[in-house]
Amino acid sequence: MDVLLWIVQGLLAAVFAASGVLKTTKSREQLSPQLPWVSDVPTPVVRLIGTAELVGALGLILPAAFDTATVLTPLAATGIAVIMGLAMGFHARRKERQGIAFNAVLLILAAVVMWGRFGPHAF
Repeated sequence: MDVLLWIVQGLLAAVFAASGVLKTTKSREQLSPQLPWVSDVPTPVVRLIGTAELVGALGLILPAAFDTATVLTPLAATGIAVIMGLAMGFHARRKERQGIAFNAVLLILAAVVMWGRFGPHAF
């Protein structure tokens, strides 16, 4: 089970690192074709979301990899689950079913990491 959790952590970290880099480095005009919701949200909020995603991605991997403050890994998964819950609500208001489904999958994966790393497979 430990290997499965590491795989899920790696996948989540890759997704959130890529998403975070895009949201913190690209302009609204560059993001709008891929992420239409960006045009309805202030730029600082988009940057804040991207920063939170980057921190979450780092938190999923680095504490456990360096065996330092390993409690940060399940806390990072908890933060990502919260972000995904909020994103699902936002996409629901915009009636974007694909966005809701994608965020739900990521929330479930983050919940698996939370369960495993807080519980039976903690570091």
